[in-house]
Amino acid sequence: MSCRLIGQEAFGFAIDRHGASSLDDLVGLIDWAPVDQALVVISGAAKGEPASPPLALFKAMLLSIWYDLSDVKLAEALDDRASFCGFSRSEPTPERTAFVGFRRSLVAHGLDKHLFDAITDQLKAKAIRVKTGTVANAAIIASASEDDGEGHWIKHKGRPAVHGFKAHVGADADTAFVEEISVTPANINDGKAGPDALPDNPGDVYADSAYRGDHFGKAVIARGGTPRLEAWNRPIHRIRGRIEKVFGTWKRSYGLRRMRWRGLAKAGVQIRLTAIA
Repeated sequence: MSCRLIGQEAFGFAIDRHGASSLDDLVGLIDWAPVDQALVVISGAAKGEPASPPLALFKAMLLSIWYDLSDVKLAEALDDRASFCGFSRSEPTPERTAFVGFRRSLVAHGLDKHLFDAITDQLKAKAIRVKTGTVANAAIIASASEDDGEGHWIKHKGRPAVHGFKAHVGADADTAFVEEISVTPANINDGKAGPDALPDNPGDVYADSAYRGDHFGKAVIARGGTPRLEAWNRPIHRIRGRIEKVFGTWKRSYGLRRMRWRGLAKAGVQIRLTAIA
């Protein structure tokens, strides 16, 4: 199915509604060509009319994370920030239903992990440094509804029970840059899911007592790293604390206090989009 051509101004006087924006810098930060290529499997609109290009919709998804917007508010906001997504000032921008269909396609093709890896690899390549270690931790995010059968209840001592999912994260120990993510129901043990959140060659891996045991430790060694776990907790608590700031930013600034959509696959989409943002 064809995509309509966007970004061409109609004849007439174009009104420059805004000055320079931080979004202008982001356009040049990433090479969007491989991202566009990964999205080529998404065909477009369901009714047969030319659809908005998938890359434009993906950038719109990032806008929804940065500004904590629902689909309805995103459709309204695109009139203000359309240039980042590639739309000209004089052409119509996507309606809410376009974002619903785009997310469904991301899930159907399992593209959220691929897109996260593609952009993360670019950003890592721009950082000329020697990796010293990795911090592993997990955060619980409440489900969109307690009726979501793919979420699960979890209860920690002294805290209310939460129904939801868990984001298992491996981040650079120095910068807290998120390198790997695994998403599970909230009741899955950190140490069991932790290996799926380890990058290759993780260096010294710092994690709390939830990661003790051979399963996680052997996975760290197999990836070429060295586990720095339970006995090291007191001297390394400041290093491990860096990843808590990541979770705090996700929840406070990017709306990840609760899932927006139901199901484990869509939870993965929301968490990885947030990490990309």
